[in-house]
Amino acid sequence: MKEKQRPLSPFMIGPYYRPQLTSILSLTHRATGIFLSIVGAPLLLWWISAVSNGPEAYDAFLVFMGGWIGQLNLLACLFSLSFHSLNGVRHLIWDTGRALDLRSVYVTGWVVLAGTVVSTAILMGLLL
Repeated sequence: MKEKQRPLSPFMIGPYYRPQLTSILSLTHRATGIFLSIVGAPLLLWWISAVSNGPEAYDAFLVFMGGWIGQLNLLACLFSLSFHSLNGVRHLIWDTGRALDLRSVYVTGWVVLAGTVVSTAILMGLLL
C-alpha cells in the first residue's frame, strides 16, 4: 500500500521555504537584542568603570578599543543598537494599528535596513 504525501511544515528552511524580509528582520531584531545584552552591556560597564577608576584603567580600555577586536566590537554594537532601536520604533508604530498592510510592512522594513546602515556609518564616523 502506498503512503499518502503529507504537507511539509513551513518552518523547514531550504528548498521548501524561502525566508522573507519579515522573518529575517524578526530574527535579526532578537539577535541584536541578545548581542547587546551579552557584548554591548559589558563593554558599556567596562567603559564606565574605566572612567571612574582613573587614567590607567581608561588607557587600558582605549588600547583595547583601538585594536581591531575593539573596533569590530564597536561596529557590531553600533549596528545592533541602530537596528534594534529603529526596528523597535517600527514595532511601536505597529502597536498603534498603523502600517500593518503588506506593502507598508515591506516599505518600513527596507527603511529600517537603510536607516541602520546610514546611522551606523554616521556614528562610527563620529566616534573615530
